[in-house]
Amino acid sequence: MQTRPLRIGDELVTTDETRDVIAPYDQSVIGRVSVGTEDHLDRAVAAAKKVLAGEPFPAHERAAVLDRAATLLTERADAFARTIAFEAAKPLSTARTEVARGTDTLRLSAAAARTITGEVLPMDAAASGVGKTGYVKRVPAGVVAAITPFNFPLNLVLHKLGPALAAGCPVVLKPASATPLSAIDIVDLLVDDCGLPDGWINVVTCSGSTANHLVTHDDVAVISFTGSRDVGWKIREAAPRKRVGLELGNNAPVIIEPDSDWLTAVDKIRTAGFSHAGQSCISTQRILVHDDVADVFVEALAKAVGALVVGDPLDADTEVSVLIDDDETERVRDWIAEAVAAGAKVAVGGGIGDGGILQPTVLTNVTQDMKVCRQEIFGPVVAVQTYTAYDDALAIANDTDFGLHAAVFTKDLAKALKAADVLNYGGVMINEVPTWRADLVPYGGVGDSGNTREGPMYAIRELLTEQRLIVMQP
Repeated sequence: MQTRPLRIGDELVTTDETRDVIAPYDQSVIGRVSVGTEDHLDRAVAAAKKVLAGEPFPAHERAAVLDRAATLLTERADAFARTIAFEAAKPLSTARTEVARGTDTLRLSAAAARTITGEVLPMDAAASGVGKTGYVKRVPAGVVAAITPFNFPLNLVLHKLGPALAAGCPVVLKPASATPLSAIDIVDLLVDDCGLPDGWINVVTCSGSTANHLVTHDDVAVISFTGSRDVGWKIREAAPRKRVGLELGNNAPVIIEPDSDWLTAVDKIRTAGFSHAGQSCISTQRILVHDDVADVFVEALAKAVGALVVGDPLDADTEVSVLIDDDETERVRDWIAEAVAAGAKVAVGGGIGDGGILQPTVLTNVTQDMKVCRQEIFGPVVAVQTYTAYDDALAIANDTDFGLHAAVFTKDLAKALKAADVLNYGGVMINEVPTWRADLVPYGGVGDSGNTREGPMYAIRELLTEQRLIVMQP
């Protein structure tokens, strides 16, 4: 099996140390990658710094590369989807959706590259400005260190690479150790097939501890991290003078009012709580359902979840497969057992099935102090609580350290508007699940969920460019 090399400037570097990439579903070896060191990271940062200071890479050329990549990714969608399904155990149908979203991210980034603008200042609004011309332009913030997670091994990589290239920032990419192949493949496509000049994206596959070297590296100006809460905030503490963008966890709530179309909510939650075995930071986790419809809602939800097709991610019919590794499976199963011991009830699922797959689970009679409500499950589990008063439901939804996405199902406009005002989240969905995301929107959270917004244009404005004031005296 050929070892995939590091990409550093114009070099493809195969190292003495390698690591096998293991398919979570059947434990087969599906690839092998070189393992980089701090020295390799230094060389990658130096290559990125060199191209930033070198010949101009105009916006129209950057946009053209991104547009070509979107076209080729569409043509090779099946191959990329299969790679995602193999390395992440993401069901093939879900992997295909990720690839489609990746093409959107590339096209949106290309559009952003062509439309980044500054502003002209009304200098004579101040007496001291009379006779002067002033404007603000956006300039690249510098070399970007991009650290990406396993759960969206293509699209979340593209949410780092696309906006960075659009903004004119070279990147050192550290993909997730469990799922590096999709990232390597998309960078190969950009460089080898779409004309991206060497050095603009450098890829170093390495351990998380080795990647810490990027966090404090003097020549890294921006760190863009998607991953766990604890790691993210440690990065922020270690790099107080850098731009640090964090997209972290959540325990996404959805409120079901009795006047709502709760059957549609059931249908949406069937996917939103269990797609990729719940391994999404906006996976629907906490369901707050009004007493008046709680019994029929839970009955319908348990039936829908019990009908999910569980199995091999490469099977076209599979809807839920294994978690990323055995440790995660055991952790989630322990949380379920802990909740049941404290009084929760299992409406469906809860056990380990064929192939070591944790069965999609609906818990009822849960309380706010249980881990399944207080923390982020990151597994195929939803926890149902009941309420009587709408204000109580809003308060329960806000009773969390997280704040990424929340949702309300209601036909009452006043209640919908109140949720928009009261729910302390980066995004509030009305008559939609909190798991909904389109790749152009400002996506991000508050509290322990992070500190910035993704979506190509928003990432460019908030993280990847600096404002530079230009004043001219004729």
